[in-house]
Amino acid sequence: MPSKIVARRSEIHGNGVFAKEPIHKGERVVQYKGKLKTHAEVDAGDTGDVDSGHTFLFTLNDEYVIDANERGNVARWINHSCKPNCEAVLDEDEGGDPRKDRVFIEAIRDIEPGEELSYNYGITLAEKHTKELKQVWACLCGAKNCTGTMLQPKKDKKKKKKGGKKRKKKA
Repeated sequence: MPSKIVARRSEIHGNGVFAKEPIHKGERVVQYKGKLKTHAEVDAGDTGDVDSGHTFLFTLNDEYVIDANERGNVARWINHSCKPNCEAVLDEDEGGDPRKDRVFIEAIRDIEPGEELSYNYGITLAEKHTKELKQVWACLCGAKNCTGTMLQPKKDKKKKKKGGKKRKKKA
């Protein structure tokens, strides 16, 4: 995959990823990379927690999480948005090996050079979404339809999300 993207400071939040060249709808932009860990390893580690409002953890499947804190690439800097131009797509291993599943970020519409890439993180938490947690996980995307939080509504828990699944470590 030729790199059509670059990381730099973002108005949304800290770092972001921007298009250097036109990116077409349906184009696979980048693979989300990092160290493969089990859910138990992540829960026992110190790479983030529910109260931090920051994560490079991405749920890959029922067994594994991608931890971009270790061996992560530019994809970890793609910010959340309530009006995303990309989505996270799971590429399951044809042989059924969950360790070989991968996540790619793909464009859901044409993206112009200079435009920041974003996707809906699809964050779900088991704990109650308190006012404080919603503030910790505040969304700063600036979209007209912005919900003000990266947390997904509890009522959507039963629906299958097409966006990303950034994982939050249990407190």
